[in-house]
Amino acid sequence: MTYAKRLQALMFGLAISASIPALAAPVEGRPVEYQLNLQMPVTKIASEINDLHTWMMIVCMVIFVAVFGVMFYSVFKHRRSLGHKPATFHESTAVEIAWTVVPFLIVIVMALPATKTVVAMKDTSNADITIKATGMQWKWGYDYLKGEGEGISFLSNLKTPRSQVGSPGVEPTEARGVNYLMEVDNEIYVPVNKKIRIVLTANDVIHAWMIPAFGVKQDAIPGFVRDTWFKAEQIGVYRGQCAELCGKEHAFMPIVVNVVSDADYTKWVEGEKKKMAALADDPSKVWTIDELKVKGEKVYTTNCVVCHQANGKGVPNAFAALDASPVVLGAKAEQINVLLHGQKSGKYPTEMPGWKQLSDSDIAAVITYTRNNWSNKATENIVQPAEVLAARNK
Repeated sequence: MTYAKRLQALMFGLAISASIPALAAPVEGRPVEYQLNLQMPVTKIASEINDLHTWMMIVCMVIFVAVFGVMFYSVFKHRRSLGHKPATFHESTAVEIAWTVVPFLIVIVMALPATKTVVAMKDTSNADITIKATGMQWKWGYDYLKGEGEGISFLSNLKTPRSQVGSPGVEPTEARGVNYLMEVDNEIYVPVNKKIRIVLTANDVIHAWMIPAFGVKQDAIPGFVRDTWFKAEQIGVYRGQCAELCGKEHAFMPIVVNVVSDADYTKWVEGEKKKMAALADDPSKVWTIDELKVKGEKVYTTNCVVCHQANGKGVPNAFAALDASPVVLGAKAEQINVLLHGQKSGKYPTEMPGWKQLSDSDIAAVITYTRNNWSNKATENIVQPAEVLAARNK
């Protein structure tokens, strides 16, 4: 009895805490240890999903108890040992109608609120801000298309260091952080209580954009444009991940959305615009080979090392090696074209995506870096941003 009272008090306290979300602001939306239920919802759609989940579980439980209760009662009370004899009737019209009509009515009662929620999930009209999310192996690219922040563009990569992750045959050398595999270098920023439309596509294989606290999960499919939306009602940081098996680095595609106040969002937009302006290099500037190699190493580490590896050897039967590559050692115009437009050689299962989202100087730098690194000593060993700009405008 004592333990029952303690459990009852604990459940009451948890219920009170869950019913007053303002006390927990700002929220940290992510999976937690020993979590038994869905994440705390911070959008109307997510709340409806949680309510439907709970309500339908109750309906299923009532049906389960009723059906098996009647069955076990009948078996126990009418067993042969008590002298009961089996009935000889069959084909009861009333029973046939009852067990057809009653389940049909139950399904209709369950389907009506579910349909209402599904229809609301698909209504992406009248959005305050539209963001394009592009899935790629294995990172996300974001472009702010409409609303405050229009023109902002960035890539979002896994931030968890490899020292925490390790690699096949190599144990991690650092303890895992709180947000292990759920942290990125560039987070999405959105204002609270604003409708955000997410337009989704992919440039290689199928990915999926999922934030459980928003009640959002939508596939990103190459060659197709899908969309979804959310309206976060509480400031906080919300974490999700790619929910479609997309390759060997599938576990390394987290999504982080930082919901902030209107004033903080405006400050972030201004900061990003200044940052982009500073990064917008003059394509007419002539770089030295050393400047390009230093810059190119950073670009390569951020965007290329996952597939082509730090040593440039690639992954056998998966990704091409850049060390001693005929493309890297050949005419630079061909390598510029590959970086801008991608390539499907047929030798590897995964297509090399285009990297038009990188600046002219970034592409020039990373090409110069690969042509002068490892064992590579290309004849055309330097590429200037102006050459990339010319190829981009063809």
